[in-house]
Amino acid sequence: MARKLPPPLPATPRPLDDVRKEAADCRRCPLWKRATQTVFGAGAADAEIVLVGEQPGDKEDTMGEPFVGPAGQLLRKALAESGLDKRRVYLTNAVKHFKWEPRGARRLHEKPNTAEVLACQLWLELELQSLAPRLVVAMGATAVRSLLGPGGRVIRDRGTTIAREGGLPVLVTVHPSSILRAPDDAGRKEAYRAFVADLRTAAKTLTRR
Repeated sequence: MARKLPPPLPATPRPLDDVRKEAADCRRCPLWKRATQTVFGAGAADAEIVLVGEQPGDKEDTMGEPFVGPAGQLLRKALAESGLDKRRVYLTNAVKHFKWEPRGARRLHEKPNTAEVLACQLWLELELQSLAPRLVVAMGATAVRSLLGPGGRVIRDRGTTIAREGGLPVLVTVHPSSILRAPDDAGRKEAYRAFVADLRTAAKTLTRR
């Protein structure tokens, strides 16, 4: 399964800070109109592994940083248990604006559609081009679709590494928010254990390369 990069990408990588500044004014789809701000990726510019989620949530939209809400806290705990050094990790999302629907006083997550994912794909590709990581972890269906195309499947491909066109390997796993949605404590513990196991696979992949 090969995933072609969407044009246009520059012939040479652009500095990550330049990409971040340009993304702050993104108007490639309507999501910016209701979002507080663009939530760009965060982490070391020389990170060896990039973890890609779906989109910022309510807290991320307010704070302007990825993975600072409940799912992000769980992710950071899992990263620590997996043995992945946070200094080697860069966190980002396939979609950079928070898509939501009102529910009383709350803003509830709404899944980005295909057009919105494709519109935001440029920023993710520019991040990856600038970072040149050794491995990408696609967390959840939206990240898998953005990175591997419509043929990617979380359940079928989970725990496996798939090479994109150009050779960049992508390891497929679930989004940490799915663990929080497990119906009971036993289910959450089992889902968390499996997620940590996937991250350990990522750590081993880095060791072998």
